[in-house]
Amino acid sequence: MGDVRMIAGALAAVLVVPLLAPVQPAAEARTGKIEHIREAWTGPLRTEGRYIVDAGGNRFKLKAGNWHGASGTWNGNGDINDPANHHSGENSSGIPLGLDRAPMREIVGSFRELGINSIRLPFSTDMIDDPAAVPDAAVAANPELRGKTRLQVYDAAVAALTDSGFAVILNNHTNTTRWCCGLDGNERWNSSQSDQKWEEGWLFMASRYRDNPRVVGADLYNEVRRDFVDDPNWGLGDNHDWFAASQRAADRILGEANPNLLIIIEGINWTGIPLDGFPHGRPTLEPVRTLSHTLVTSGKLVYSAHFYGYTGPNHTGATGLGETHDPRYRDMDRDQLYDVLRRQAFFVTEEGQHFTAPLWISEFGVGGRDEQDPKERAWFGNFVDFLVANDTDFAYWPLVGWHENRQGNGWGLVHWDAAGNRMFVDDGDDWRAEAWHRLVNAEASPAKPADTWRMLDVDHGDLVQSARLRGEPDWDPGAGKAACPDGQRLIGLSHTGSRGLCTDTGGGGWDAGYEVVRDERHVTDDWAPGFTKFQCPPDSFVVGYATRGADLSSTVCGKVANGLETTGSALWFGRSDARPPEARGGDFATGHYKGQCADGEYIAGVAFSARAGSPAKEPDALLCRTWASARG
Repeated sequence: MGDVRMIAGALAAVLVVPLLAPVQPAAEARTGKIEHIREAWTGPLRTEGRYIVDAGGNRFKLKAGNWHGASGTWNGNGDINDPANHHSGENSSGIPLGLDRAPMREIVGSFRELGINSIRLPFSTDMIDDPAAVPDAAVAANPELRGKTRLQVYDAAVAALTDSGFAVILNNHTNTTRWCCGLDGNERWNSSQSDQKWEEGWLFMASRYRDNPRVVGADLYNEVRRDFVDDPNWGLGDNHDWFAASQRAADRILGEANPNLLIIIEGINWTGIPLDGFPHGRPTLEPVRTLSHTLVTSGKLVYSAHFYGYTGPNHTGATGLGETHDPRYRDMDRDQLYDVLRRQAFFVTEEGQHFTAPLWISEFGVGGRDEQDPKERAWFGNFVDFLVANDTDFAYWPLVGWHENRQGNGWGLVHWDAAGNRMFVDDGDDWRAEAWHRLVNAEASPAKPADTWRMLDVDHGDLVQSARLRGEPDWDPGAGKAACPDGQRLIGLSHTGSRGLCTDTGGGGWDAGYEVVRDERHVTDDWAPGFTKFQCPPDSFVVGYATRGADLSSTVCGKVANGLETTGSALWFGRSDARPPEARGGDFATGHYKGQCADGEYIAGVAFSARAGSPAKEPDALLCRTWASARG
């Protein structure tokens, strides 16, 4: 967010951190250095390795900004109608900011002048069911919006943006309409509401814009963080498990509401109590290294992270109460900063890993005209350089602010006063302009074809990611089940931990039905003497599996119409890793032995111990057969 309210003390008291100093008057002088973006593109968007591409397969780099307001600006104290009780004195009335001061077309036109092509449009869940009309004063510059509800005004903003050619990413920023981000009932997706209400809200919003191909993304929740007593987590299986909640919501959105949307999943923003000597920090996307998402629709996952100079990998951003002695990002030199950025987020763009996905820095920003701190200015320049060097998708926070006599919330790139006079980043007195030009005008690399690698796990429930199998009866009732997305095949399996690795390298789709294998009926050669073998028929390959505890219970074999190569060999991994040299896919089962067939192979069978005295029926060997020669 534009500011941070973090947790401090043993009882996790609320901290409010003011970010903005008063803005001094500046001369109005337009520089005109922005190269306006008029790119042609066609939705829906999808991913290709680390890149986002449009319907024609062309790179579509998210050069975005945040148009906030519909998620709330009230700070939670005092009269909600008093602007003094709103962030920076800006009362948005729960709709996109600035509609009281400038016509919608002027605001949207200013976004085009900034050189961006997409907008992150935050909203609060309670906007959906709010029946009240917005105050007339909130839309004074847009009288056609009088009498509209907040949701209807949001609709109008979506329409104006998409009609102008922008891509719009819906962002569930808050549950209640308040300024983020503190102990405010908005810490988690389910802090002040049920998981069901959150998911149903997303199904509503995703369905509402399904017919608009320029509404391209669902940014599931903003800055998941600690509440008074509990941390969010990534994979523990409880009701604070952000990994599981985002996986579930993503699959429901794609399967029930809108299969065209990109699904944007942010890391965890904060855990622990920010006091020296107590564990605390900003996990961001680091947990993705060992547990990453596999969506039911391939080519839709985008990971997201936020960075501000006044925060740090172990610093809340607070000053005074709750401030620790950990470095802020702005305290780091260029090399230190870049090392931390890679560790916390930018690693996800590494090709050929189970976590490979586009990275979208959906919030970053800095104070404008009145920001004199050399550390803040240096941080912003260094961060922009890193975004440019890594060709990273971005969204600045925020786009819009208010000003009076060129004073006010200096973080915005475009401001309006009460009389409708505009102040712009390019007026000649804003030090950020040069860095902003470099960022939006940086050349974007074209996308290139990329193989997909995705992990499977049954840690806390089924992960059947094949839409075709989801439509079939339960193939192994009572067992934990996992299956690769349609178009992919299983290529790796762990000895313990029930982890799997899927890929589409060289192809991977099945097109002639499937069979569940629970015995040795298809075994013709004893490729694993003394072990039980679940082997697919000759025209099939493994696309899924089921476990009961540590025991392998069954495999699912997808059939192909034109046959498969049937020569191959056993790959043993019960006592050590057995993976190809320079194996792609990454460590898909950290802490467990793994077996992985070569890129040009498929798994035709899985062998496990089932002898007297064997403690469990854990996978010990794979039957790997050549894929490319039969399918290519």
